[in-house]
Amino acid sequence: MRFDPAARATYDVAVFVRHLSLVDFRSYPEAEVALTPGITTFVGLNGQGKTNLVEAIGYLATLGSHRVSNDAPLVRAGAERAYVRAAVVREGHEQQLELEINPGRANRARLGRAASTRPRDILGTIRTVLFAPEDLALVKGDPSNRRQFLDELLVARQPKWAGARSDYDKILKQRNALLKSARTGHDRGALDATLPVWNEHLATVGANLTYARLRLLRDLRPYIAEAYDEVSAGQGDARLSYRSSLHVKLADELAAGEVPELDAITAGMHETFAEMRRAEVERGVTLVGPHRDEVQLQLGDLPAKGYASHGESWSFALGIRLAAFQLLRHDLGTDPVLVLDDVFAELDGGRRSRLAAMVADAEQVLITAAVADDVPVALSGRRFNVTRGHVAADGDEADAVDPGTVDRDSAEIEPVDPEPEPVQPEPVEPEPVEPGPPGPDADPASDPASDRASDRASDRAVGE
Repeated sequence: MRFDPAARATYDVAVFVRHLSLVDFRSYPEAEVALTPGITTFVGLNGQGKTNLVEAIGYLATLGSHRVSNDAPLVRAGAERAYVRAAVVREGHEQQLELEINPGRANRARLGRAASTRPRDILGTIRTVLFAPEDLALVKGDPSNRRQFLDELLVARQPKWAGARSDYDKILKQRNALLKSARTGHDRGALDATLPVWNEHLATVGANLTYARLRLLRDLRPYIAEAYDEVSAGQGDARLSYRSSLHVKLADELAAGEVPELDAITAGMHETFAEMRRAEVERGVTLVGPHRDEVQLQLGDLPAKGYASHGESWSFALGIRLAAFQLLRHDLGTDPVLVLDDVFAELDGGRRSRLAAMVADAEQVLITAAVADDVPVALSGRRFNVTRGHVAADGDEADAVDPGTVDRDSAEIEPVDPEPEPVQPEPVEPEPVEPGPPGPDADPASDPASDRASDRASDRAVGE
């Protein structure tokens, strides 16, 4: 697992962020920060804006924040929109990347000198693996946190899976609306006519997503076991298992680590839909599918949630992120940008030293810390001091700002490397029998974003 120089030398493609530019992002009216490969540390007391910088880079990579679930807090108070721009170097060629964040409206993206495009189309230009205190939720939090981790890693590995996730959410929303309408006594006839159509679409897309998750977990397991062993100095046996909402026989196979053929998963979804139809109509919500599944973390034979100590939980969360880094490095032949956000203050001396030894040779490491002494000497590198949104290179304020802004027109544009094609379902076009939008008193369970609460209340049949 150790990121030793010999292993790093086998990867010839260097990718890193050379320049970050912000306009009205979080606390920054404007910011221009010149970055380099290697290790960079942003030092500042809490609330000064250091995490905002790495959050912006993470947003470019994932189209989401590790701190908030919607875009509104990302735009500076009083501003209508925010801009995040970066110059990304790949194999010596530079690409310009821009995101315009518009809360309540569609965001816009630009890659190089091309016209504006969908934000989803820039995924894969830069990849990040970010570890932050919030990652304790991977171990101690709700199943939705672990599902989100798995799906985000899936997209980082193969960006076109973002489209499959979006399709799944749209189909799920329509199916839930139909079930809710039937529960309230309306459109019972429409249920019999239309539900099989939505079953077919949800089974197709959901089986693809489940199949991709299972393959990802299979590839990730050895990296996690090794990373946890190294971070914890051999103090435990970290394991992952997939707990499915499908019928018992198939769910047991998945929990044992098997990866069935795609057709078997699709058939299993149809069979479980039939078993759960009455319960779904009674509750007005879809109880079967990847949105109800769980990734269980175990230390030995015990679930980590509820049994792991605080230190073990930190080690497990850190091991998960380091395993993701190693998997992407192995699969893509490039290092993702590694972000360690306010991590070292939470670790004891032994874990600090072991973590530093593991990541020191990564292509680009961005660290935030409230106290410079929290960062191990092995991770010494360029340092910026952040005070009230002002970013200054240590010892020379002028170094914090590039001598000029990035020249967008002169930059050589390198196309994004093609990604392996995931198994994609046919586009969903059928027009459902309109169940009517949920009213203001709608059951939150009918929205996929609310499945965190319903996860806690569901029984075994729904995978919890």
